[in-house]
Amino acid sequence: MQDSSLKDSPARHLALQGASNFRDLGGYKTVDGRTTRWRHIFRSNHLGQLTAADVEIVRALGVRSAFDFRGVEERAAGVCVVNEIAVHSLPIEPTVVAALRAELAGGTLTAAVALELMRESYRNYVRHNTHSFRMLFGHLLEDRAPLVIHCTAGKDRTGFASALILHALGVPDDVIAEDYLLTNRHYKRDATAATDLPEDVRNAIGNVEASYLAAAFEAVGKEYGDLETYLRDGLKLGTAERTALKERYLQA
Repeated sequence: MQDSSLKDSPARHLALQGASNFRDLGGYKTVDGRTTRWRHIFRSNHLGQLTAADVEIVRALGVRSAFDFRGVEERAAGVCVVNEIAVHSLPIEPTVVAALRAELAGGTLTAAVALELMRESYRNYVRHNTHSFRMLFGHLLEDRAPLVIHCTAGKDRTGFASALILHALGVPDDVIAEDYLLTNRHYKRDATAATDLPEDVRNAIGNVEASYLAAAFEAVGKEYGDLETYLRDGLKLGTAERTALKERYLQA
């Protein structure tokens, strides 16, 4: 049964025609009893296929900034169609499909291999791409909301970024995991993508699994000791920055 206090809350998932995974990070309770602000931070798949009606919805939300984790070729293939949005590129080049095709060429590709390649890509977010997430938090500390964070599918690079934001704001782990897995309910895969790969492999890379996000946080532990140290040393979120983030994105 849904909490009656939520019945008048804004929709978490916005059913756009050209972006299937456009969601609000608002309305989540934190460990100190506050709540993430609605209509401040959105997460999405890319904004290059929005319809005219979608554009009007996004404009009505007042979205001013987009933080785009896509690589160079991905960005060129799907440019944001909302002219008023200032797009900030925080590139993390995709690696999984190329790795899968290499396994396919070698005759070693299975669904289990695909799952492990996905987990390894998440570990590499921490090992090799922390600078992009650090830049994101630098932007979040500026006055750029309402804003949207996205990559191509809005599930992996965006999923890890969203988990980091919610952690930094004090949202409990189980709630963060639930938000991450909402992608499996809302994201509509591109049926024309990677059709050279077997269906079970496409399923592995077209969904999210708890083990993917767990792999990223496993890498945080190995590289930094623990998450709090990663937030402080990797993402440069000291006490003052954490306080400022909470002031901006939480409400009583």
